[in-house]
Amino acid sequence: MGVTGPPGPVMDRDEVDRALARLGAEHEAIETSLLALQDHAGRRLLEGAELTGVTKERWTAAEASITLLWAYFDAYTDALRGAREIRSRRRWSSREDLVELTELLRGECVTVAGSAAATANAPTLHGGSGKLSERFSLVTLVDRMNELYATSLDMVVTADAVWSALPARIDLLAAELQRTRKLAHSVGVRPGEHPAGDDLERITRTLTRLREQVVSDPLAFWRPAQGSSAPGGGKPDTTVYDREARALEDVRREIDAVLTVRQDAEARLVKLRDVLSRADRTLAEARTARGEVLAKIAATEVPVVSGPPTVLQEQLATAAEYRRHAQWHRLSPLLESLEQKAEDELLRARESLTAVTQPLAVRAELRGRLDAYKAKVARHGLAEDPFLIERYDAARRMLWSAPCDLRVAEQAVLRYQRAAAEVLGAPRVPEQGGPEDRRGETRS
Repeated sequence: MGVTGPPGPVMDRDEVDRALARLGAEHEAIETSLLALQDHAGRRLLEGAELTGVTKERWTAAEASITLLWAYFDAYTDALRGAREIRSRRRWSSREDLVELTELLRGECVTVAGSAAATANAPTLHGGSGKLSERFSLVTLVDRMNELYATSLDMVVTADAVWSALPARIDLLAAELQRTRKLAHSVGVRPGEHPAGDDLERITRTLTRLREQVVSDPLAFWRPAQGSSAPGGGKPDTTVYDREARALEDVRREIDAVLTVRQDAEARLVKLRDVLSRADRTLAEARTARGEVLAKIAATEVPVVSGPPTVLQEQLATAAEYRRHAQWHRLSPLLESLEQKAEDELLRARESLTAVTQPLAVRAELRGRLDAYKAKVARHGLAEDPFLIERYDAARRMLWSAPCDLRVAEQAVLRYQRAAAEVLGAPRVPEQGGPEDRRGETRS
């Protein structure tokens, strides 16, 4: 919509002709805009909808504004027609005609009459004075129509934008929700039995309520653009929709996990049984080894080996029951927990076996060290040295006798190492109790 030039002194013929041409163009533009508003899909939807909230309030005002707009336009049309008739009286307008045209084109000579019902809810130029008629200049009337048109168009475009965006997206999400509900039901994910089933119920209620609110009060879901004055500047507020879409995606991932459990449940149960069986065998081996250590190693603290936890076997039996009855939603978290516990149990069994057999490993290391030094002595041709033979036999008796005192046996091995080192001319092997003179030792 355009705006006419400012008022001034008596206009000449050229000024009148230019003003009439401008007013004619404005009239055509205004008419086109009003007809487009009248045919706008958003306006037709607003007229037929059961509105609530802020949308109902603004549409009541917008309807009155549109009614007033047409009243203004009719008055504008009549004024323009009258001015054209005066100008068409003569080719060269008289001064009286020019005075009349100046008053008509620049003065407040346009009267707009209307009923109180038609203008009660529409904003008026004088702040709602309640008058049944108003007088305008053509310039003021155009400004007033621009103002009413902008507010009415903004309301219509905003509502249409929300209706065009949100309900369709909600319907698509609702369709996806129904497919997910059927899939969830097939794997036993139901309300009251699984958190994902409860989430599906909540999402369903939220989407139903959201669609009703969007249809009846679309303006409640509009986020105006900051600093924008254009009609419809902004975008639909999809906060609630986006939140529920994310929640549905989380549920879908949970159901996919349950489906995965259904597909590989038997293989996972077999693997669980194998891991727990290995843990039991390792614990049995540790208990056997503990008896051997107690019999063969003296003065040694050997940790007690506990038995296999029966709770894991009970949970494994429960998991098998869940699989037989297709309770996949319960089997999924139980399998995940059991798999971790089974690995922990196998690790504990291995640590128990290592701790129990530690003394045997120490004895084996001492035996290996003793034989390695004997072989070294033999390579240097000193295998028949009586002193070394005596020391070797003493250490060997301790290491190959039962029960074996590891502390005493280790000292015997160290004495043999030092004796061999002295004979071979190698550096002495340090002794915990201080250096010892070979010649000062008593052979026995």
